[in-house]
Amino acid sequence: MSIMTHDPERPLAARAVRISDARKAQLERIAFQTLGLLSMGSVLTALITLRAAIHIWHLPA
Repeated sequence: MSIMTHDPERPLAARAVRISDARKAQLERIAFQTLGLLSMGSVLTALITLRAAIHIWHLPA
């Protein structure tokens, strides 16, 4: 942390953070969209893996 941007007398955790309701709603919306995107990615990965496993299973030995 830079001494020029942060007061050395007070740690960062002690500072009060004020976030407007509109900003909170925006951050919450972004968080839910990110979670949804990650979930869709996980489902897609699982489907691709399942499809690959089925193809490998049906290969002649």
